[in-house]
Amino acid sequence: MSATPILQREPIFRGRVIDVGLETVELPNGNRVDLEIVRHPGGAAAVALDEQQRVCLLRQYRHAGDGWLWELPAGKLDPGESPLTTATRELAEEAGVTARDWTGLGFIHSSPGVFTEVIHLWLARDLAIADHARECDEVMEVHWVALREALDWCNDGTITDAKTLVGLYRANALMRDTPGY
Repeated sequence: MSATPILQREPIFRGRVIDVGLETVELPNGNRVDLEIVRHPGGAAAVALDEQQRVCLLRQYRHAGDGWLWELPAGKLDPGESPLTTATRELAEEAGVTARDWTGLGFIHSSPGVFTEVIHLWLARDLAIADHARECDEVMEVHWVALREALDWCNDGTITDAKTLVGLYRANALMRDTPGY
């Protein structure tokens, strides 16, 4: 699968994280269209699972989400940073833990109709306490919730964040194949 070449791009806005533009592209069916595209560097999220089968969930205030949301520790890829490095950094900063065992859970496109963001998902196990300093623009609480309860929250609509839903479901699918789970 190859990306559609951009025939023309008119910049609309460039911020600290995103770059918005009107892009003219020719689709695989030959039609030329103008698309409003939000370019984002991507991110990574960690499903941190402790020895009691509890997962770290953040109850985080999100202005764009109209209030408090349940989310996995996650963040934006910094320039030149690998997705695993981002997940490791964010887990320490937001949850105050490090992991010795990392398993990739694939990636997701957060909103591919307008947004280029790809979020890489990781299962983090064999956890230890880490030094951390939270960023000033983050308002959150750290909670450790039984994985089974977190999955119930996915199913009943308590958890609505896409990366968190997918990360928890994929981690659970992987863990079902683990002896003793």
